[in-house]
Amino acid sequence: MAKLGAGKRNPPQLGGNVRRIRRQRGLSQAALATELGISASYLNLIEHNRRNLTVPLLIQLSEFFDIELTDVADNDEGRLVANLMEVLSDDLFSELDLTNTDVRDLATSNPTVARALLALYDRFRNQQDDLATLDRSAALSPDDNGGRDRLPSEQVSDFLQARNNYIPELEAAAERVNGDAALSGEDPLRAMAAFLANTFGVRIVALSPAGDNMVRRYNEHERILEISEMLPAASRIFQIAHQIGLLAAPLELDRLVGEGDFAGEDARTLTRIALANYFAAAVIMPYQAFHRAAKANRYDIELLQHRFGTSFEQVCHRLTTLQRPGVRGVPFHLLRTDIAGNISKRFSLSGIHIPRYGGACPRWNVYAAFLQPGTINVQISKMPDGATYFCVARSVRKRGGGYGAPQSHLSIGLGCEIGWARELVYADGIDLDNPELAIPIGVSCRTCTRLDCGQRAFPPAAHQLNMDVNLRAVSAYVSPHTT
Repeated sequence: MAKLGAGKRNPPQLGGNVRRIRRQRGLSQAALATELGISASYLNLIEHNRRNLTVPLLIQLSEFFDIELTDVADNDEGRLVANLMEVLSDDLFSELDLTNTDVRDLATSNPTVARALLALYDRFRNQQDDLATLDRSAALSPDDNGGRDRLPSEQVSDFLQARNNYIPELEAAAERVNGDAALSGEDPLRAMAAFLANTFGVRIVALSPAGDNMVRRYNEHERILEISEMLPAASRIFQIAHQIGLLAAPLELDRLVGEGDFAGEDARTLTRIALANYFAAAVIMPYQAFHRAAKANRYDIELLQHRFGTSFEQVCHRLTTLQRPGVRGVPFHLLRTDIAGNISKRFSLSGIHIPRYGGACPRWNVYAAFLQPGTINVQISKMPDGATYFCVARSVRKRGGGYGAPQSHLSIGLGCEIGWARELVYADGIDLDNPELAIPIGVSCRTCTRLDCGQRAFPPAAHQLNMDVNLRAVSAYVSPHTT
């Protein structure tokens, strides 16, 4: 078995961040080294993590690029390592004697190769899924999209994660439109309808349920926007704001989609939809006003719902975008899962590792929230490496029609590193310093090293099981000799 439970945590290496920012600004190593007063060879060593990035150099970089210190110091090495751990825990690599140190060394010394390995495994998984669901002739058809590396949804998640889920171009466009049309007034629905009619000649009509599950349909030739009359008010406003984004910010959307490294038109289209959703949230919940309200109300999600006329999920998602330099909010993570454990939305700025493949640890409160519908579930979560997080979760229900129509049950999880917990109203009355309140969790069963968990669905990849038919531990996948 691959020994992915061994090794210790090393200090974060920031050379990859320096290289990424330098390339984004179109600078050569020699040019940046001159600005910093160091040699190009020394900068090369920093970028390859062979020399540490000192505090004075970190300050120089932030001042030269006119960015926050945290924009340079933010480290995605942990996320990359976690994804690699998840990949290398596959039985495909069971004969290799890999350790945490091996994986971390790869992510630190050559992150490009590490990401290439992830892309290769993504493609492998996709092809395995195809073979499991299609007959061989369909799988080998020339029409099959064999060139894809990742699912479109994964490409969108990676695109947003790389930008810390903060898109300044769309924030600026939303503020411009909001100012022109006063969309955040007392009657945003009427203001949006007037803006569409006056600016684009678009008329809004009700879309009656006809069994096709449509919630929004735009006819660009007749300039008619149909919005389902079955949607709650918050969702109707959001869908109209989404359409405004498509019409009012096409240049920004085109530019952003063009910057992404997408494999296939499906991923580009899904990214455009995600970006239009971002715009919609920015219009309905303007950055400055929302940030002030979030801080003043200590991130009370339901109060923010009522203040801005939005849904629970919309508020949670907007909270993850508060990363404007100088006006930042709490760095949150967010995930959305259905009742079967499928993760359909994930983002992490808190440092927690959300599984890339399959479901998360069943001890996460995002799953327990299904047991208490509509109630906010609070949890202090502790990872095997000692990192501790404060998390809230609540189930939500989505309906697509009238009586008898099927409903979707989802759970939304939002959390932060424990050091930020006191910023949240949900931490009131909780002894955050009491280690006994922390629930031991992992990322996923295959990568988790906890041997005393009775909720294991799979054996750990990090340990050899010594099964004994005459003994039974809390789980069949836990060796009684090691507990």
